Amino acid sequence: MLGHSGPVADWVFAIVDRLGAVGVGLLILLENLIPPIPSEVILPLAGFRARTGTLNVLAVWVAATAGSLLGALVLHGLGAWLGYERLHRLAGRRWFVLASQKDLERGRELFDRHGGKVVLLARCVPFLRSVVSIPAGIAGMPLVRFAVLTTIGSGVWNAAFIALGWVLGENWDSVQGWLGPVSYVVVGLVVVGLVILVVRRLRSRSVTV
Repeated sequence: MLGHSGPVADWVFAIVDRLGAVGVGLLILLENLIPPIPSEVILPLAGFRARTGTLNVLAVWVAATAGSLLGALVLHGLGAWLGYERLHRLAGRRWFVLASQKDLERGRELFDRHGGKVVLLARCVPFLRSVVSIPAGIAGMPLVRFAVLTTIGSGVWNAAFIALGWVLGENWDSVQGWLGPVSYVVVGLVVVGLVILVVRRLRSRSVTV
């Protein structure tokens, strides 16, 4: 085990060494469902293992992309189960503070116009690459179109980070150092956006009272 690897990397190494490319796919599946599990650790580490000959790089990429797709389909299904009409009704109730009906209408209009671009590009943004599947399901994006866009975006993301791990070799973990701050910024912006939505919702409610 490399001396500079942390507990997350040790855990990823243990799974990958035991299950091989299948382990990479399972980890990426979990990463899509539980965003704090970072693909910027899993993929470069897998790329490094492929460089040493422990794994087949093509098998790693295929497994990682399949894991991304499966995780995204689960979240898309969750969004479809919630449904736009159900959320729209909930947004009309006084206790629902996350968004107004107008917010949902604007969001659906955005997805109707640019949903494909949103899904494709978000697959290459930390944190958003996981959660974008839910609004895609809520907006009713056709499953085949969603799957194709997710596979393309995820395939590019996975290939880039596996390649970085291959090129960097034993310094594969420096990738997390580069992307860690970016992830924090994205999560922070999402949290700020949610807070703004809630505050605006509460203010509009107080005005109508």
